[in-house]
Amino acid sequence: MKVLVVGSGGREHAIVTSVAKSPRVDKIYCAPGNAGIAALAECVAIGAMEFDKLVAFAKEKEIDFTIVGMDDPLVGGIVDVFEAEGLKVFGPRKNAAILEGSKAFSKDLMKKYHIPTAGYENFTDPNEALAYLETAKMPIVLKADGLALGKGVLICNTLEEAKEGVRTIMEDKKFGNAGNTMVIEEFMTGREVSVLSFVDGKTIKIMSSAQDHKRAKDGDQGLNTGGMGNFSPSPFYTKEVDEFCKKYIYQPTVDAMSAEGRPFTGVIFFGLMLTEDGPKVLEYNARFGDPEAQVVLPRMKNDIIDVMEACVDGRLDSIDLQFEDNAAVCVVLASDGYPVAYEKGFPITGFDKFEGKDDYYCFHAGTAFDKDGRIVTNGGRVLGITATGKDLKEARAKAYEATGWVDFENKYMRHDIGKAIDEA
Repeated sequence: MKVLVVGSGGREHAIVTSVAKSPRVDKIYCAPGNAGIAALAECVAIGAMEFDKLVAFAKEKEIDFTIVGMDDPLVGGIVDVFEAEGLKVFGPRKNAAILEGSKAFSKDLMKKYHIPTAGYENFTDPNEALAYLETAKMPIVLKADGLALGKGVLICNTLEEAKEGVRTIMEDKKFGNAGNTMVIEEFMTGREVSVLSFVDGKTIKIMSSAQDHKRAKDGDQGLNTGGMGNFSPSPFYTKEVDEFCKKYIYQPTVDAMSAEGRPFTGVIFFGLMLTEDGPKVLEYNARFGDPEAQVVLPRMKNDIIDVMEACVDGRLDSIDLQFEDNAAVCVVLASDGYPVAYEKGFPITGFDKFEGKDDYYCFHAGTAFDKDGRIVTNGGRVLGITATGKDLKEARAKAYEATGWVDFENKYMRHDIGKAIDEA
C-alpha cells in the first residue's frame, strides 16, 4: 500500500520509521518532510496546511492511507477535507481536534464530565482577568486558549508576573490569536507524566507512558520549549496510577467527546500531573507528542498501520496493543539560542554512526539539504537522539553516548534528561 505522512518534524520521522517497518507498505511519501525523512520516504514540497494540494496529490498518487502528524492541520480540519473526497485518513476530525485546539473547551469538558483537573476560569476580557488575579492564590498558571507550539503556558510566581502575563497573552498577543481567550488555572505540584493513546471513537488503548522535559536548560531552568528530551516508560506511572486513570480519565474523556457529538478518532495525548490528591489532567493533545513519539513508537511491537486502520475502521477493540519490556531515552540536540533566536544552515556530520544499529535512532526535527546536497540545521530543535536499553539507566547512557556521534556548529542540549530515573 501507499502511505502519505503529513508533517516535517521529529514526530513525523518517528512515524515514518514505524510505517517503514510494516510489510504492508510499499511506498511512503511525506509532505513536506525533512532531510532525515528523505532516507525512508519521498518528500513532497507541499505544506501541511495546503489541504487542496495534499488532496490532489493523494488522488494523483493513489494514496491508500494518510497519517496526519501535526496539530495545526488537524485543528484546521484536514481530516474532514480528506474524508469528503473519499480518502482514508488517520486523525481526529475538526470538531474533535478542538480537544487540543481550545484549552477553554477542554477545561469546560472536564468540568462537565467530572474528569480530574485543576480549578480554572476562562477569560476573553483582559481587565476581568486582571481583576480575578487580585484575589487569586500564587503561583498561578496562564494558558493561551489556542495552539502556540507548546509554548503558550506561563507559570507566574507573583501577582506582578501574572499581570504581566495577561498583557503578554491577551494584549501584546505574543501567541497571536491563540491569546484571544485565556485560561487562568490553579498551580498543581507533582510529577508530570505523558500518556499517549489510540482511540477509535469509542474504544481507547493506552500506549506506554513517557516523561517530557520542557524547559530549555538543565535543572528545569530557562524558557519553555517544544520539548528538550523524553524517556519511556515513566517509573512514576505505577499500576495504581494506571488503574485510576483508566477509570476516571481515559475512558471518561472518550465517552465525553462522543456524548458531545464529537467522536474522537486518532491519538489522544494525556498530559498528567500526579498530585497528592491523585492524577489530574494538565492538558490534552490531539496527536502524538514530540518528542514523546520518539521514545514510545520504537518500543511498540504492533504494526502501526494495523493499529491506525483499526482506529479509522472502528475496530480498535480487536487489537492487542503491545510494547517491548525495555526503555527508551531521547535527547534533543538544539541550536543554541532556542527557543528565542538561533542561526540555521550549519552542516551536520556523523550520521553514518547510526547505520546498522537497531537500538539507536537519529530522528530529524529541523534539518534540510543545502544546495550542495549536505544535511544542514534548519530549526531550533535539530535532532532527537534516541536509544533503547534493557532499562532506563542503560537507555539514558546509550542516548548520551550517541549525542557525541553527531556534530554541528552551535549544538546545544540538556545534560539531565531522565535524571529523575536515578531518584525513582
